[in-house]
Amino acid sequence: MQKSKTNRTATLVEFLRELISTGQIAPGDKLPSENTLIAEHGVSRTVVREAIMRLQAEGLIHTRRGSGSFALTPPRDEADASAGKVPRTLEERRQLLEFRMGFESQAASAAARHLPQGALADMDFALAAFRASGGNASQTMSCDYEFHLAIARASSNPYLVQAIETFGPAMITMPRQRFDEPEGQLTPRLRQVAEEHESIREAIAAGDQLLAASCMRLHLANSIKRLERESGISHKSFG
Repeated sequence: MQKSKTNRTATLVEFLRELISTGQIAPGDKLPSENTLIAEHGVSRTVVREAIMRLQAEGLIHTRRGSGSFALTPPRDEADASAGKVPRTLEERRQLLEFRMGFESQAASAAARHLPQGALADMDFALAAFRASGGNASQTMSCDYEFHLAIARASSNPYLVQAIETFGPAMITMPRQRFDEPEGQLTPRLRQVAEEHESIREAIAAGDQLLAASCMRLHLANSIKRLERESGISHKSFG
């Protein structure tokens, strides 16, 4: 009996893990309810809850009491490791932000220097979509990524574009607290992110390479501080 229950739990974990890892359940999207999983998979409530606990331990989902479980950014399979390591732990997210401070500051500077036709329109579209997202976790993450990708493309440097595309939307920090924020309007934290994005955009539009790089670096440094604050640890000093 115990073995059978264990197998049913493992099967459900694998099913949900596959949906999250392949993007069928995107970061920020809600998982099927307990009752739905019970009905569709013919398992007990205990099996469902154990499966959810395993996925929580793997860092794949965040469960909010009274609201359900939501997908976090999934790790890539080992077979896809050549495409870039996706951060899972707090330390890995902080390290990725530090890495991004280097090449994305350069991308912003290059964008201010080259600024090809249509580049500002792409940035503005992402900015407007971010503000119109109403704080929806999945949408803000996608718009955030599209803004940074638009800057990389504006740099006219294919290697900078490749660096952004290698990580994909997974490079955008998705703290668990984001799921606890009410939808319908941007929270103060998301408004701050939007304002930082707009400062970067304005510096690029003005053709000020130094300011564009500085604004990008400040934005990502602030992202590190937000990550640490939301994770309940003390701030560190970043150059």
